[in-house]
Amino acid sequence: MKKGYQVAIVGAGPSAIFAALTLSGAGVNEIAIFERGKDIDGRKRGRGMELLCGWGGAGAFSDGKLTLTPKVGGFLSEVVPETELRNLLKKADDIYISFGAPKEVQGQSSDKTEALYQEAKQAELEFIPMEIRHLGTENCVPLLKRIRDAIRDKVDVFFETPVKEILVDGGKVTGVLLQNGSRVEAQYVICGPGRAGAEWIKNEVEHLGIPSVPSPVDIGVRVEAPASILLKLTDIAYEAKFVYYSKTFDDRVRTFCMNPYGEVVTETIDEIVTVNGHSYANRKTENTNFAILVSSTFTEPFRDPIGYGKYIARLANLLGKGVIIQRLGDLLDGRRSTPDRINRCITQPTLTSATPGDLSFVLPYRHLKSIIEMLEALNRITPGIYSRHTLLYGVEVKFYTNRLKLSSTLETDIHNLFLIGDGAGITRGLIQASISGMIAAEEILKRMGKSS
Repeated sequence: MKKGYQVAIVGAGPSAIFAALTLSGAGVNEIAIFERGKDIDGRKRGRGMELLCGWGGAGAFSDGKLTLTPKVGGFLSEVVPETELRNLLKKADDIYISFGAPKEVQGQSSDKTEALYQEAKQAELEFIPMEIRHLGTENCVPLLKRIRDAIRDKVDVFFETPVKEILVDGGKVTGVLLQNGSRVEAQYVICGPGRAGAEWIKNEVEHLGIPSVPSPVDIGVRVEAPASILLKLTDIAYEAKFVYYSKTFDDRVRTFCMNPYGEVVTETIDEIVTVNGHSYANRKTENTNFAILVSSTFTEPFRDPIGYGKYIARLANLLGKGVIIQRLGDLLDGRRSTPDRINRCITQPTLTSATPGDLSFVLPYRHLKSIIEMLEALNRITPGIYSRHTLLYGVEVKFYTNRLKLSSTLETDIHNLFLIGDGAGITRGLIQASISGMIAAEEILKRMGKSS
């Protein structure tokens, strides 16, 4: 390890990888990446940080959906003009294709898409059409290995080397301090810690005095039903994205990460077990799963959305020793699900380690009511989803750091310090995270007098 670099990058997820690709592709050769997890060859789809950290970040074991619309997957449209954002999206997508992403695109516009859009309005739902390039869970790691090989001789990457803090002097970034006590000087620092690093970056920006406001808290359940019930939606849209505003509380409720013929899986962050979903390109189950998330925005004096989400998740873990599973019929009847009731269920769970229980002991009434209303609304366009045999897993929580004050190039008030990706609270998916890394890198290239 050198004492100094032109650019130091924190994290090795999609945002950091695309920053490094952009910089190295333009001839910058003094680049270092510091990642708390392992290299891609050493990663396994296990528990905890093994699942979320390392080369590729949480995306390495995701189902690899590239959402090809600027309206979904983050907030870059708030800081980048739409034309520019679309150009960057096309550029990032082309890079994924060059490393082996499939050329087929799901959810392309058709007469059926328009019909579903109108039908959703009648059900008081907003349907957001979007095109998706689906890598498939089994194809993410091989793609990431190809990217790793492409920059192996161009970028110094240090694994199992967490960054303790960002170093600043006189309003200008000067480098990073590693957990092992080493100081690494850098002219530019790009920070992309991923969702697993959301709490760390929250503490760092508070320490550095970077202005921010709390992000909404997204808490909900993972829904699982026979694939045939959701076939209408998945055939037209593949991942059907709906937004609903609850009648009782007027809270924003949305579907998220629909996985046709997929499986429900767990994630562990700081010993807290939450639920998620995957789907494969070449392997199918009998079920389709998706999340229903309720967004809550808090005002003063509350400033800890991550802490609130973790509190709800810990409660589920306390009662269920992990993830809780419940039939919708049992929830509506005010009783817990038991192993016997789950065994009698028409929908057989793909996550067999979940504990039958009662989610009403975990989720606030406000969230449960909004989730039930959303399922009722969805039932109007896809009959059968509001069935007593529909399975609910809890909880699903999305951890986002506070929304930060950033320039159009994702620079903070601290000169030459850039924040990118999901961990910085500005993106919520693979493609926008990748674009955010490109935006920061291209600004650095401009300051260096280079072109991408």
